[in-house]
Formats: sequence, C-alpha cells, structure tokens
Amino acid sequence: MTNIFARLMKDESGATAIEYGLIAALISVALIAGATTLGSSLNEVFDGLSTEMGKAKTAMGE
Repeated sequence: MTNIFARLMKDESGATAIEYGLIAALISVALIAGATTLGSSLNEVFDGLSTEMGKAKTAMGE
C-alpha cells in the first residue's frame, strides 16, 4: 500500500496537464482582451469614417 502511495506522489502527469490548462486559459484571456480592444478601436475608426462620408455627401448636395 505504501508503494502505491509513493508512486502516486511521484506521478506528475496530472500536474503537467493542469499547468497546460492554466497556460491555455491565460492565452485565451489575452486573446479575448486583445480582440475586445482591437474591436473597440476599429469601431471608432469606422464611426469616424461614416461621419466624414456623411458630411461629404451633404456637402455635395445629395
């Protein structure tokens, strides 16, 4: 029984899987944060572009 317990204590495959899971979660959080920031920036750019195009259309009398 002690031998089985000692083998389980030395087995680190579960810890490695947990570490990989944590790394994957961290990468996912970073990607989501980056996409959110990029999405907000792109939204501002396209809103500004739309406003300018609307002004140009009005100036042309359409």
